[in-house]
Amino acid sequence: MKTALLFPGQGAQFVGMGKDLAEKYPQARAVFEQADALLGFGLSKLCFEGPDSELNRTDVSQPAILAHSWAVVEVLKTTEKGRAILDRGEVTAGLSLGEYSALAAAGALRWSDALKLVRARGQFMQQACDLKPSTMASIVGLDDDALAAAIAPAKALGVVVLANFNAQGQVAISGEKPAVEEAMKLAKAAGAKLTVALSVAGAFHSPLMEPAREKLAAQIETTNFASPGLGVIANVDAIEYRDPAMLKANLVQQLTAPVLWAKSMQKLVDQGYDEFIELGPGSVLAGLLKRTARSATRTSIGKAEELAAAL
Repeated sequence: MKTALLFPGQGAQFVGMGKDLAEKYPQARAVFEQADALLGFGLSKLCFEGPDSELNRTDVSQPAILAHSWAVVEVLKTTEKGRAILDRGEVTAGLSLGEYSALAAAGALRWSDALKLVRARGQFMQQACDLKPSTMASIVGLDDDALAAAIAPAKALGVVVLANFNAQGQVAISGEKPAVEEAMKLAKAAGAKLTVALSVAGAFHSPLMEPAREKLAAQIETTNFASPGLGVIANVDAIEYRDPAMLKANLVQQLTAPVLWAKSMQKLVDQGYDEFIELGPGSVLAGLLKRTARSATRTSIGKAEELAAAL
C-alpha cells in the first residue's frame, strides 16, 4: 500500500476546532499554546470559542487550520501506531494553504515558521481583497473546458478565472464580483448542476492577488527551507518537489495561479497510491477523493475520537 498524507485548506475551519484535541492530548494543547505565543494573540480561543466572524477572517483561519493539522501530527508522534501512520507516508500534499502544512510534515519547513508565513499570507491576501470588490463561486457539473468556454463572455465585466480544480466537475471560479456573478449565470445556462457563491474575503488564486504575491515573496525568501524527507506535491503544477528553492517558488506562484488539486490526486492514483490520510480539521479532501480514488482507503484524522481510533 502506498500512502499519501493530505492537509486541508481554507474553508475547513469551524468554531470548536481543536478544542477536543487540546482537552485530551497535552501535545495538542502545547501546539495551540505555542501558536498563541508565536502570533501574539489568542488563536486558540478563537478556534475553541469563536466567534465565526473572527475565525473566518483570512488572516485567522489560515494559521488556525495549520495549527490544528500540526496538533494532529504532534499527537500521532506520541505512540508507535501513530508514528507508523506518519512513517507510511511517501508523499505529502495540501490544498492551497494546506501546502504549508504539507511542507512542515515533510520536514521542509519548521512548523513555527510555517505558522508565521500563513499569518502573513492571510494578512497580505486580505489587504489585496480590500483593494477591489472580489469573490469566488463553486461550479458543479461542467467539465473544465466547457466551463471555461461558458464564462468567457463574463470577462467583459472584469477579471474572472478558473481558480480551484478541486475534483472532476467541481471547480471554483475567482475574480471581480460583477464578472463572477455573470459567470455563475452563464455556467448555469450552459448546464451546470450547481453554482454557489463562496463566503470568502475575495478572489483567491487569481491575478487580483498579485499585491499579496509580491509581499509574500519577500517573506518566503527570508525563511529557511530544508530538503524534505518526503516529496511535496505542488498546487501550481501537480508535480512532486524536494528542492528547497523550488518549494519556495511554488508557494509564491501559488497565490495567483490555479490550484490543480484534482490533477494532483489523479497523478497519485496513477502512481499507485491507494491510501490517503487527511490530517486536520474536517473531511473535505477525503470527500473530494471519492470521485478520483473511489477504491482507495480514505481516512480523516482531526477529531479526538478519530485520533483515539488511530492510536
